[in-house]
Amino acid sequence: MNKIVYGLILGAVLGIFDGLTAYFTPAVRAALLGIVIGSTIKGLIAGALIGWFARKVNSLALGIVFGLAVGLILAFAVAAMQPGPDHYYFQIMLPGGIVGLIVGYATQKYHGAATEAARG
Repeated sequence: MNKIVYGLILGAVLGIFDGLTAYFTPAVRAALLGIVIGSTIKGLIAGALIGWFARKVNSLALGIVFGLAVGLILAFAVAAMQPGPDHYYFQIMLPGGIVGLIVGYATQKYHGAATEAARG
């Protein structure tokens, strides 16, 4: 499995948990299923971008910063699209940034099966 696929899988799984954090905002509990689906898609996009970056750049620090930036940018875009006066920027961007940070770290640390086999 390469870093892009690893990022996709990890981003999707963490995206589910990102969406489930909406439960802690009582005003949006009725839309929880849609939020979880949207967060999973956001996690897939972030995972693909971060995995691609991890294949091109071999730097843990840059991977973490890039992951955090991607997570925050995507979360900001989602928060800005919310209807009404309450956009919930903090509630959306905090878990989105954490997802990006974790995926950025994990994809930089991931070496894949081929590398493990080569180590013997």
